[in-house]
Amino acid sequence: MLIDFFYALRAAGLPVTLKEFLLLLEALQRNVAFGNLDEFYYLARTALVKDEKYFDRFDQVFGHHFKGLELALEDLQRAIPEDWLRKQAEKYLSEEEKRKLQALGWDKLMETLRQRLDEQKERHQGGNRWIGTGGTSPFGAWGYNPEGVRIGQDRSRHRRAVKVWDQREFRNFDDKTELNTRNIKLALHRLREFARDGAEDILDLDATIAATARKAGMLDLKMQRELHNSAKVLVLFDVGGSMDDHIRACEELFSAVKTEFKHLEYFYFHNCVYESVWKDNARRHNQRFPTWDLIHTFGRDYKLIFVGDASMSPYEIAYPGGSVEHMNEESGEVWLRRLLEHFKHAVWLNPLAGEYWSHTQSVGMIRQLMAQRMQPMTLAGLDLAMRDLKKTAAPA
Repeated sequence: MLIDFFYALRAAGLPVTLKEFLLLLEALQRNVAFGNLDEFYYLARTALVKDEKYFDRFDQVFGHHFKGLELALEDLQRAIPEDWLRKQAEKYLSEEEKRKLQALGWDKLMETLRQRLDEQKERHQGGNRWIGTGGTSPFGAWGYNPEGVRIGQDRSRHRRAVKVWDQREFRNFDDKTELNTRNIKLALHRLREFARDGAEDILDLDATIAATARKAGMLDLKMQRELHNSAKVLVLFDVGGSMDDHIRACEELFSAVKTEFKHLEYFYFHNCVYESVWKDNARRHNQRFPTWDLIHTFGRDYKLIFVGDASMSPYEIAYPGGSVEHMNEESGEVWLRRLLEHFKHAVWLNPLAGEYWSHTQSVGMIRQLMAQRMQPMTLAGLDLAMRDLKKTAAPA
């Protein structure tokens, strides 16, 4: 079985060697992991995978090979009984029924959730008040409410949750994605800024000919520094949630920028930028990079590119504590303004088709903060975005 697993990893393109496989076998012989699939998963990943960018591909092969794998997650701060959230039936309402439901508003929603957690003692199904399933309550799963807290549901249905109780896992973009078009790179060419640096080890043919002619044919070699693309680019990728619909497009863009720009830095965020971002989605809960450090580390000469669909609850932009996943002390709007104040050359690329922007309030809010410098992630939009980055952004 382990030999088949080894070949499956190789077939998936992971650079796993025989030496690493023998190391795994030796660790198993010494009972480093025994009788526990979770322990074996971490042992195998540690022994076989030497680069974190392959973690997602390893997880896919492991999950397929060892069917039924469920990775253990950290306990939430407050456990909700599983039977409260067991899916029995989904709630589907007509458009007229949906319009009759009223949103509580941010403050009332959070206060009501606290009350329900204190009062509720049993499971509920199909109601409009308690934490449950298949109803119109603002709290729970598999129902409908115009604004609520999603609890115990494995995916979004209506994309209206203002907070998500569960700890979700996102995956890094794969920088080895093979582009199906060169046009993305051609659009990025507009951002090139060439400068010569390094040692003078490149032949300057024109200068050599001129110098040789001046010396009546005696060869006089003239050297120069190599010409490099000196453009500095910082890309912040929205990941997870509704962005799962756009993974392929984002990976193509990710591959293109990694090959085009020597001075490239990238980080991830979810929905809106707050007090921290992260480099690795597998470690986003415990290895974060403060946004203030982002501002202090990268100079004003960096071009800032946000990549995201800007589709979220308006509370996530405008309210402290509005983040869908944590209680942020300052609003997303505050952090966006700080970034835009520092990085004068900034643009937002949106993979959501432009004709849908007007249907989502948060897209309009982000466009306003970006001083309308939001472009669709199409070839024409990329071209316009690169032109925008050549200009200095006006304050929002």
